Amino acid sequence: MPTFTVRAPALGRPLIALLIDPDADTREMYGEYLRTAPCEIVEAENGPDALAKAISRHPDVIVTETRLPGIDGFDLCRLLRKEISTLSIPIIVVTGDALPADVARARTAGADAVLVKPCLPETLRLEIGRVLGRGPLSRGASATRRRTRRPAVERSATMRPQTPPAALVCPACDRPLTLQRSHIGGVHVRDPERWDYYHCAGGCGTYEYRHRTRQLRLL
Repeated sequence: MPTFTVRAPALGRPLIALLIDPDADTREMYGEYLRTAPCEIVEAENGPDALAKAISRHPDVIVTETRLPGIDGFDLCRLLRKEISTLSIPIIVVTGDALPADVARARTAGADAVLVKPCLPETLRLEIGRVLGRGPLSRGASATRRRTRRPAVERSATMRPQTPPAALVCPACDRPLTLQRSHIGGVHVRDPERWDYYHCAGGCGTYEYRHRTRQLRLL
């Protein structure tokens, strides 16, 4: 794969991160966390919109899913690497396509890093710092002045949540789903969030269950 020179963000301004995912909850989860870095967040839910925003906004880093409407994440990476204005922007793929062939395909298409869902926001934050060559992004109080009225709940992952997980079955094969871990967080102490991640023993994949919306989705 070609080597690209990473453009360092200008000092004194937040990073601009383009988050691309068809799922609004996923964009919200990562976006709220990265804003404490601090990052300015630009969102897109499909490939064509993402391509247009990448060219017009020229973000410092692009985070994309591979399963996108219009233009999938693999083709999006290829197009971004062909466009002069975006060819040097680091791309991190965060995807539910966990097969080695899918990971290799994303790297061949131009991704600088590939993270497999379920992926904690903290893991994404560290990877952004790595691909930008600037070390871990800060989460200091001085970087979050805009959001002091909405304190974030500390994020954590646990195998033993305080309340029992929902008893769920796989929508594809009707087998009981097995809890892998829970992600606990939120954007305000009065509005905590919890996501549970389940595995299907029948090989159907990994599912995410969000307690606030009571929605189960395949990653």
